[in-house]
Formats: sequence, structure tokens, C-alpha cells
Amino acid sequence: MKTMQVIVDSQLAHYETHGRGETILLLHGWADSAAGLAGLQKALAKKYKVIALDLPGFGGTQAPDGVWGLDEYAQFVGKFLAKIDATKLKAIVGHSNGGAIAIRGIARGWLQADRLVLLASAGVRGEYEGRTKALRLIAKAGKVLTMPLPRSVRQRLRKKVYTAIGSDMLVAEHLQETFKKIVADDVREDAARLSLPTLLIYGDQDDVTPLRFAEILQDAIKSSKLEILSNVGHFVHKDEPKKVVQLIEGFLT
Repeated sequence: MKTMQVIVDSQLAHYETHGRGETILLLHGWADSAAGLAGLQKALAKKYKVIALDLPGFGGTQAPDGVWGLDEYAQFVGKFLAKIDATKLKAIVGHSNGGAIAIRGIARGWLQADRLVLLASAGVRGEYEGRTKALRLIAKAGKVLTMPLPRSVRQRLRKKVYTAIGSDMLVAEHLQETFKKIVADDVREDAARLSLPTLLIYGDQDDVTPLRFAEILQDAIKSSKLEILSNVGHFVHKDEPKKVVQLIEGFLT
């Protein structure tokens, strides 16, 4: 495995390459990094060249200067691939938010691949509208109520507030505004534009991107196939690594 860095639009990007052959790009989910896909990368690298990128703000890649959405992330990935001369992809494999980025990028022409694999992909919005509003209000209240306290105490109490509502903002507080923009961006129209063969892999115990999200995306993407894994949560590639690799390799061949 090679660990490398490259400058993309004055922004330092960290990525890893492993294996040889046709190229596969791995895109991790929110608050994760390329390291979170290490097992999948290693397994697929037996047959392919696998590139795993730390998306901006995570791992070793610099955070965005401003507030980013799916458009900016997808465009960044496209520029990154052009910079390392890897625009011809056998497949893009995206987990959670990485899947949403891939859908947006391919639909808008910023990314190109022969095939797409979506692992517990995010991007279906509106289902949790009430929860999202409540989350923002509670998070804001938690911040306001703890302001008079010492910083160390304030951070501990805010952490409890965020944890209590299951907020992904907790694990990337420096990207809260970016997180809010992303979770308000729906990719269903983008999914309907896709024509490339697509494999969706979801766990039946996933409470982050539940099965109804998978069904919505499957209905939207013309040439798609859905695989549901039993007793598996949001991190399908960690809960059932061998099965996920088997499904991906079968799909790619």
C-alpha cells in the first residue's frame, strides 16, 4: 500500500493506493476516512488497483475553507482524479455519504465510472425532516445553555447533548455548517439520471440509512440491483466483510 498526498485547488489531499489492474475508487462516509475502508481496500486490491481518498475535512485531507455541499465534494473528487490521472474507473464504491457524493458526481458529469457500488448510501432526505429540525434546535440550545460554564465542562455537556440526539455533527464539529447543508440535499433526482449498472448493499438493521432508502434508490436507478444483508447495521463492509467483497467482485466481473 502506498500513502500519498497531492494538491487539489490549493488544498492538500491524502490518499492511498493498493494493488494493480483496473481502478476502483473508494469514498468513505461522513466523519470516517480512508482508514475506515482499509479492510475492503485490501481485499479488493487482490484483483484491482484501489484508490481510497480522505475526503476534505477528514483523515489527512484539509478541511474546506467554506461551507460545502455534495456539489463541492463531488467536484473535488473529480479534480482529484484528474490530478492523479485516474479518471478511467472500473467502479466507484461509496459508503453512506460517499455514496451520495458518487451519485451526485456521476449524475452531473463530474465523475465517470463503468459501475457504481453503494454501501448503505445516504442521500435520501426529507424522511427525517422533523428530527433534523429538532436536532438543530436541541444542539443550539445545548450550546447556549452551556456558554457560561468553563470550556472543559461546556464541551463535556455539549457532547452529552449531541450524543443524546444521535447527532453526526458531534464527530466533526468543525464541519457543522457543511453537515447541515449536506443533510438537506436530496439525490433522488440525480439517482434517476443514472444509467450505469449499480449495486446497492444495505443491512436490515441499519437505522442510519434504513432499507426504505435502499428501495427508493433502487426504484430511481434504472440498472440497479439491491442486496440486503441480515443482522447487519450501517457499516456493512465491517459487519459482513467477506460477503460484501464477494458481492462486489461478482458484480464487477
